Amino acid sequence: MLNGNGDYMGESETQPKVSDRVNSVLNKIKDASKPSSSNSGYGVGNKDMNVRSPPVLKKWDVINESDTTDDEAAFTSFGTSVGGGNHLEDEDFDFYDGYEDQVVDLHGALKEYRDFMLSMSGLFVRCTYVLLTFLLASMAVAELNPATSFTSSQSSYVAPSARLSYHRRLSFRHLPRTGIRCSVTSDKIQAPGVNDAKTKQDCFGVFCLTYDLKAEDKTKSWKKMINVAVSGAAGMISNHLLFKLASGEVFGPDQPIALKLLGSERSFGALEGVAMELEDSLYPLLREVSIGIDPYEVFENAEWALLIGAKPRGPGMERAALLDINGQIFVEQGKALNAVASRNVKVMVVGNPCNTNALICMKNAPNIPAKNFHALTRLDENRAKCQLALKAGVFYDKVSNVTIWGNHSTTQVPDFLNAKIHGIPVPEVIRDRKWLEDEFTQVVQTRGGALIKKWGRSSAASTAVSIVDAIRSLVTPTPEGDWFSSGVYTNGNPYEIAEDIVFSMPCRSNGDGDYELVKDVIFDDYLRDKIKKSEDELLAEKKCVAHLTGEGIAVCDLPEDTMLPGEV
Repeated sequence: MLNGNGDYMGESETQPKVSDRVNSVLNKIKDASKPSSSNSGYGVGNKDMNVRSPPVLKKWDVINESDTTDDEAAFTSFGTSVGGGNHLEDEDFDFYDGYEDQVVDLHGALKEYRDFMLSMSGLFVRCTYVLLTFLLASMAVAELNPATSFTSSQSSYVAPSARLSYHRRLSFRHLPRTGIRCSVTSDKIQAPGVNDAKTKQDCFGVFCLTYDLKAEDKTKSWKKMINVAVSGAAGMISNHLLFKLASGEVFGPDQPIALKLLGSERSFGALEGVAMELEDSLYPLLREVSIGIDPYEVFENAEWALLIGAKPRGPGMERAALLDINGQIFVEQGKALNAVASRNVKVMVVGNPCNTNALICMKNAPNIPAKNFHALTRLDENRAKCQLALKAGVFYDKVSNVTIWGNHSTTQVPDFLNAKIHGIPVPEVIRDRKWLEDEFTQVVQTRGGALIKKWGRSSAASTAVSIVDAIRSLVTPTPEGDWFSSGVYTNGNPYEIAEDIVFSMPCRSNGDGDYELVKDVIFDDYLRDKIKKSEDELLAEKKCVAHLTGEGIAVCDLPEDTMLPGEV
């Protein structure tokens, strides 16, 4: 129990009478009014020790030891009921300091008044001082002696209403004013969308605003912003991919990006809709979005180019015709990248047939290293991992070292010979060679067609995920002993595969966007024969698009139609 001076009395001590408290206060005031021998001033050396400091109470101290009520719970509950819950739950809020400030600073007031009176003289002034002092002391006694409090030798009690009165006062306490700053300058307004879609690539909506970030507001831990160009940006694959790019899932939580979206005249309205959704998603890492239909403008300064857009194969269309039509798209995009993109731009070709399209794009961009071009075969790798995990009865993350060799077609070769489960070669875990050679390979090759029969549409979502996986494999170090698949240029490869084609092979990366081919792989006759078949197909496709790669007249003699289901 606390007495009138703020001192702890113990459980058995009785509370003094009011008159005793008044006399005690007056005696202290009388002693304090005596002139001090020291000079007045500020600082510890001049502190008047006769003026007692207020008691220091810790946050959430229990007023009575026998009172088992949870003060903090009662405090928060009551504060919330009167509309001050958020204020009261602030962890920096001090209950007792706030209460003492709002009631009265009694001791400070007495000291200031005493100092003033010492400079005065005359009986009238001194009498007035005694009277005012008595009134202040009476107020203090009344405040420290609630009528609802009583003590006994067994327990002490403070009524909940008295405790809640403190809470009520605190719930209306003014909070410090918080400034809200906007990174956009006040004299800027939201810019409209693109006015002339046919002639110019432009920024979109809020991304056209000029940002005026002060030095202290800049996120110093962020990396330098990168430019990511995406073709076919209004399509279904992009609809899944763009939001993963903007969220930081692909390049990391500290990598701001600018999205440069390429569409067509026919799809431009949908492209604006995509940009509006990105605008509404409020991704902090997405600093810029621009849309357009001219690759020479959209690809400017691009550091990553994800080429998704391509014409689908129509009814009755020969594969050679599809190679020619889509090849012309990648001729134009390759030339645009060569002219305006970063000299070290990384190019991921998704539009099918992606291996030969990547070759066409690369041949039309001689200023960009050939090693920077990739054809997406990561979806095939993911499908192969899934089938091996299902057969072995393990989860996907236990499967490693899976390679897709060759073309993204039904001649692709899912390599089970070098794959591992729990670090053990797959043939030692799955001892069914016939299943591995026949059923496993066929399921991976035709998975897209099976999905279309069930789903009624192509695999847009899983394709977007595989693009994310492919990029992350290049921007994060490859785990020790593992590798990933990507369709890359074959010049200088250690596997005796024909040069000057884009062929899926096992790769490792240091996480800098570059890669190296894996050398420690094994082959058997089965694997060699399958790889040779896919190699022959890509060599035939290369001849079929010779007029697009600058290598003369096209001679199109494709051995058979191996286009993957879902690409028709």
